[in-house]
Amino acid sequence: MLIEPGELLAKINAPSDLRKLPLEKLYQVCDELREFIIDNVSIYGGHFGASLGVTELSVALHYVYNTPYDRIVWDVGHQAYNHKILTGRRDNFHTNRQYGGLAGFPKRDESEYDTFGVGHSSTSISAALGMAIASKEKGEHDRMHIAVIGDGSMTAGMAFEAMNHAGASDANILIILNDNRMAIDPNQGALKDYLTDITTSPMYNKLKDEVWNMLGKVKKIGPHARQAVASAENALKSALLEQSNLFEALGLRYFGPVDGHDMNHLVHVLNDLKNIPGPKILHAVTVKGKGYALAEKDQTKWHAPGKFDKLTGEIKKKTFSVPQPPKYQVVFGETILEMAKENEKIMGITPAMPSGSSLNIMMKAMPDRAIDVGIAEQHAVTFAAGLAAEGMVAFCNIYSSFMQRAYDQVIHDVCIQNLPVIFCLDRAGFAGADGATHHGAYDIAFMRCIPNLVVAAPMNEAELRYMMKTAEQHRTSPFCIRYPRGQGVMPEWRVPLETIEVGKGRTVHEGEDVAILTFGHIGNYVVQLRDRFQSEGLNPGHYDLRFAKPLDHDLLKEVFDKYDKIITVEDGCLQGGIGSAVLEWMMDNQYTNKRVVRLGIPDTIIEHGEQIELQAEAGFDHEGIFQAVANLSEKVQNAEVILEKK
Repeated sequence: MLIEPGELLAKINAPSDLRKLPLEKLYQVCDELREFIIDNVSIYGGHFGASLGVTELSVALHYVYNTPYDRIVWDVGHQAYNHKILTGRRDNFHTNRQYGGLAGFPKRDESEYDTFGVGHSSTSISAALGMAIASKEKGEHDRMHIAVIGDGSMTAGMAFEAMNHAGASDANILIILNDNRMAIDPNQGALKDYLTDITTSPMYNKLKDEVWNMLGKVKKIGPHARQAVASAENALKSALLEQSNLFEALGLRYFGPVDGHDMNHLVHVLNDLKNIPGPKILHAVTVKGKGYALAEKDQTKWHAPGKFDKLTGEIKKKTFSVPQPPKYQVVFGETILEMAKENEKIMGITPAMPSGSSLNIMMKAMPDRAIDVGIAEQHAVTFAAGLAAEGMVAFCNIYSSFMQRAYDQVIHDVCIQNLPVIFCLDRAGFAGADGATHHGAYDIAFMRCIPNLVVAAPMNEAELRYMMKTAEQHRTSPFCIRYPRGQGVMPEWRVPLETIEVGKGRTVHEGEDVAILTFGHIGNYVVQLRDRFQSEGLNPGHYDLRFAKPLDHDLLKEVFDKYDKIITVEDGCLQGGIGSAVLEWMMDNQYTNKRVVRLGIPDTIIEHGEQIELQAEAGFDHEGIFQAVANLSEKVQNAEVILEKK
């Protein structure tokens, strides 16, 4: 079902079409954009509230600036749906986040208007600053550079590093702070309170209005324009000396706060700022979910609700006649709370993902012991290290791809000091529709090479509980547990908490001819193939390694002594992954006459789609595993020889 755009939106195939409209028509464009996004997301799913909140800002930016020559860099790219629709992708927008369709985030090879690929947050200022300085070096002094940062992204250290650099430069860059007081969950930390103080200060807002009135007269002043602007800025700074403006202190000219939904004022302000050289920041206050009442009321729920009835607001969920397995995230959340009730030293930490990781379950019950540090992964890891240094049991829950941002802290602050931080890596493996920026493809490889670190992956919900309990009791080194996004396999998952031996795998099924070594949830695919194997006369052995580090040497010796053909399966990159670990062990132990086939994520960027679609593309879905066994099996090979003779 294709959604028909509104009257004006149907005629906008590029920002140049938008710029032909009179200013008063832009409100209708915004209404039509919101309706188009609501209709599409309600039917096809996707992110929701963030783009609704920046509709006016998106339209104003493309109306005022000469895109794509002028560079707009988006942060946390799920804000960019309006941007995509206005830049030639309206008719394909229904394919957003679907396999083979549009990416859910800006993507450089998708459109010339997508100046920088984004998925992780807080990169926009650094990227836009680099572009601005490059333009200056190339003599492109008329080119504008705009970084749109929001949805909690300003809390990350990288944003402050970039502002610190920008403020000391003369780069022609405008930072737009989309202040909606939200990430996925409500923003955390002192910066949130600081921005609130600015937006609610009567003194500040009165002065702000006076400044804008003066800026509005700049064109009439002529050659004295710069002097007038300087006077306005000095007045602003003087009035703020008592509370000190953070952004001014960093060398950025601060303007605002402005109403991010007032189209006339936004266009006026952006046009004025085009004439003010150097680094500057515009503080725009917006409402996440603007234009859809339910999304405005419950912004976390409507960040990415999935498919829903736009009239009633009912979010569509599948119904089942029998109990279904829970998500691994729920098992983590319920289990850490259960353990924390028994051990007062347990604390949970997450960087802005309490709902996604289900740490919000513990936060609700024990708000002092479950902490959201905001979008600040590096801080989360070292903060957890500080807790561990004082004897606390720190469970640091971070998405696998977000952990890449804190890798130095894992090595330097945790593993070198051998502090027993417990890392729970959510979204390990293919993350699905969020695509390449969110896939947890590399953690097995980059974690197992670090000394002192245990690296484990549960095959099911019970194993996750066992590993969390084992990590709590282990306490002699850091411990990393990876698990995927989505459902497990055990409707009755709340088994008694037990510990398991660190570095000890398990035999799932004895077999013959071919052995399959799996790591993590993907092992369930082999279990689900058991009947098909039997019907085809195949009987591969199946072994769940459990630990990538330390490897179970006894189990590997048993397997390599019995089988000549081994298949490794992992939902992670092949280079440096569990298959590589097995090959290293094989060569070190002189099993050079064995044949090993590795299944996993190849050395290429895999885009977005359903997890099973991406696994099929990479060759380790059910069919890929079955074919790998059949190709290696002596029985199948003998059958092919007999058929050829006949």
